[in-house]
Amino acid sequence: MNIRNRLLPALALGLALAGCAREGDLIVDQGVGISAVRSTCPAVGIPDYTGDITTFRTAGATMADLDVTAAITNLRSTCNEEAGDRVYTEASFDVVARRSDTRGSRTVTLPYFSTVLRGGSSVVTKRVGNVTLQFADGQERAQARGTAGAYVNRADATLPAEIREQITRKREPGDPDAALDPLADPAVRAAVQRATFELLVGFQLTEAQLRYNATR
Repeated sequence: MNIRNRLLPALALGLALAGCAREGDLIVDQGVGISAVRSTCPAVGIPDYTGDITTFRTAGATMADLDVTAAITNLRSTCNEEAGDRVYTEASFDVVARRSDTRGSRTVTLPYFSTVLRGGSSVVTKRVGNVTLQFADGQERAQARGTAGAYVNRADATLPAEIREQITRKREPGDPDAALDPLADPAVRAAVQRATFELLVGFQLTEAQLRYNATR
């Protein structure tokens, strides 16, 4: 599945620093410049149309045949960027589910993916796991917890010194480029994009499930 082409909008260049811990801040203090506070930790998110899953008892996919609906929520991440050449990020999330037929106890296993994306389009790694929900007899709702982890090479997620200097350099009033956004420079923009990583988590959907989510 081509995650970026099918599930995510293109990265807006104005949000090129969204993969950082915080976006660049405009500083007006003894001149004009941009203080870009970046992190080597990837941004964590859920791609469009993959945060929900719906299963049906038959292939008809009508509401009368609806079996189980589930959603990913409470996505959080922790990251250790202080030591080593590889930065490890772990994401945790809850899956909340509801079934239409509450008769009997039941176990439901749902697949999910975790993928590391570089520069908004290049898949670095992808893994598929499962989360298992337990419904007691007569119980309509169930909840389970899932996790996903990923390593990012520190060197790949670090801006080159010359690019970092160009972004953060103080610009005095009257400088020819004082009012120019350094990210308007294609070379700077490309370097920021190359150093931007995302850890994306979502349900591993079939083509039919993806179409259902996109059109409902």
